[in-house]
Amino acid sequence: MKFDTAATTNPIDQLKVVGRPTDRIDGPRKSTGTATYAYEWSDIGPKPAYGYLLGSAIAKGKIASMDLGAAKAAPGVLAIVTADSAGRLGKGNFNTAKLLGGPEIDHYHQAIAVVVAETFEQARAAAELIRVDYVRAEGRYDLAAAKDTATRPEKITGGPPDTAAGDFTRAFAAAPVQLDATYTTPDQAHAMMEPHASIAAWNGDKLTLWTANQMIDWSVGDLAKTLGIPKGNVRLVSPYIGGGFGGKLFIRADALLAALGARAAGRPVKVALTRPMMFNNTTHRPATIQRIRIGANPDGRITAIGHESWSGDLQGGKAEAVVRSTRLVYAGEHRMTASRLATLDLPESNALRAPGDAPGSMAMEIAIDEIAEKLKIDPVEFRVLNDTQVNPENPARRFSQRHLVECLRMGANRFEWSRRSAEPGRRREGRWLVGMGVAAAYRDNPVMKSAARVRLDRRGIVTVETDMTDIGTGSYTVIAQTAAEMMGVPLDKVVVRLGDSAFPVSAGSGGQWGANSATSGVYAACVKLREAVAQKLGFNAPDAVFAGGEVRSGNRSLPLLDAARGGELVAEDAIEFGEFSKSVEQLTFGAHFAEVGVDAATGEVRVRRMLAVCSCGRILNPKTARSQIIGAMTMGAGAALMEELAIDKRHGFFVNHDLAGYEVPVHADIPHQDVIFLDETDPMSSPMKAMGVGELGICGSGAAVANAITNATGVRVRDYPITLDKFLDRLPDVA
Repeated sequence: MKFDTAATTNPIDQLKVVGRPTDRIDGPRKSTGTATYAYEWSDIGPKPAYGYLLGSAIAKGKIASMDLGAAKAAPGVLAIVTADSAGRLGKGNFNTAKLLGGPEIDHYHQAIAVVVAETFEQARAAAELIRVDYVRAEGRYDLAAAKDTATRPEKITGGPPDTAAGDFTRAFAAAPVQLDATYTTPDQAHAMMEPHASIAAWNGDKLTLWTANQMIDWSVGDLAKTLGIPKGNVRLVSPYIGGGFGGKLFIRADALLAALGARAAGRPVKVALTRPMMFNNTTHRPATIQRIRIGANPDGRITAIGHESWSGDLQGGKAEAVVRSTRLVYAGEHRMTASRLATLDLPESNALRAPGDAPGSMAMEIAIDEIAEKLKIDPVEFRVLNDTQVNPENPARRFSQRHLVECLRMGANRFEWSRRSAEPGRRREGRWLVGMGVAAAYRDNPVMKSAARVRLDRRGIVTVETDMTDIGTGSYTVIAQTAAEMMGVPLDKVVVRLGDSAFPVSAGSGGQWGANSATSGVYAACVKLREAVAQKLGFNAPDAVFAGGEVRSGNRSLPLLDAARGGELVAEDAIEFGEFSKSVEQLTFGAHFAEVGVDAATGEVRVRRMLAVCSCGRILNPKTARSQIIGAMTMGAGAALMEELAIDKRHGFFVNHDLAGYEVPVHADIPHQDVIFLDETDPMSSPMKAMGVGELGICGSGAAVANAITNATGVRVRDYPITLDKFLDRLPDVA
């Protein structure tokens, strides 16, 4: 099915199942421990052996020699694979560094060997016996020190590295009110609950990999390319994933080395990365340095806006696209954005929830508050004043819909913004300095081709098969709701099977495109199944109504299952998005509000309440969508207050490489969170008339917390995370 015109009325608009706050259908299995995660498969044939990865002890250099003798002689050892014994390996399209290093070393904890043994403990003990001599080379591990060596990349995610409109330099110099400030965000980890884990088994020259992966088809292709085997010889299975946040978009060392270990040992092999390996071996969100300049007239109108950024990655990597939102959120005739990339020898940088836009908004939404403060204009009103209904870099392009102002107004009313003190540091409640903050939220609405297969059996059961994944986002449920709505059956008559490369290729889970694209693919397959059912029952398909387990047209009705009495009916189709979807700017918008208390004596920060108001098309399931937003808000609060990968700048590794040293918010850190979705649809987005929600909640929420701290204390901190050591000496005097 080609989506090349705006959606009109269709069966989804009935909203008998879609749009309802439905419990997750996979919830009972996950809460009872019966959902099978990557490391837990037991029905895979012979008893699996265990693989343990040895990571490089240096960040830059090469292996001079590797003594495997003692490890090979250790109890239970079945095989050891290194770059020397693995055979010729390629490199996937989505990896910057090789997944198996040697003799050259690209980063700390790059995998250099996998030891396969009868038990995990034997494999781990044997790995400790491997003796490696390295030749250490000088590396670059400090973004600030490497900033002046950064170069202009060819492109960034979502467009060119640099853009310009008007004459920014002249307009900024002439602006009566100016802001010129630099902000920094640190390296951050995904820190999901489930580790990177895989089980690999070979049957002749065919490989099956049970793994934790968000993008099945991408990873099948990359694994095949790396191993040098046909793509058709790889099957990847990943029905349940315990969190990903972008860290499981691509295959990692666990997948490749499980496959290599299984081939060497001649039996299935299980590999799970330890927490330190997850932090240093896989990917992370890179640190950024962002210089923002804003010029405005005394009436509050922005006349010039410029955003320059610096980030780092391994040689051949890419820049963090933090300037993207600056190109689209606020008006201003004279504009400039620029991205620069420094080569660093730290572990690979890559996607982490809302890459680019999350750290970009953390800086820009502080800058917007700062210029509003200079102008003595309420920060909500300043954002409203500088709203735009067209792409400010290309005014000929309008938005499919843009309700940022409505989000700001509704949020201000709901949050009782009028209680905010206009003078920072003045509102007190006992020992606590109390402040409120606001930030705009932006995230684009990408769509991806997505396919599904739908079956109707003799019992009237509708089964959906697609390689779409569920990383805790509710994919099972919204897909089931879509099929139930389209085929006119209750949810308990729908079975959803996900995460298997044997199924049709879906959009996968990433970039906020998953739910909208995948359900549209299911919609397309159901349209074909409806046509097959109508033909079988003698109905004219366009006139047939599917409801209550029946098919009706005029005064005639038949049970749906009658269509399959002679045998199962199967239909398959894909949704394809043509140039039509690019004819307008398709973005999601929102407004974040936060209230904090700061201890007047100790500087301790407590987030007291948060609110997000979101404009993101039709909400397919308000319950799962709300969970996505509050989870993202929690991550935003963590980014604002605690999350930071500490770098050993002598040896090039992340020191706090576990969940004890890398702090993330826990229940006690997060207070009441409220989420409001505007009641709307976007017919230009998809036949579902929905948009993405998974990443909107993290864009701006951290800045709202930061702005609330400034409102509480009168102190501005521009370097995240905002830990008390950065402002304790500047707190107002305790009366």
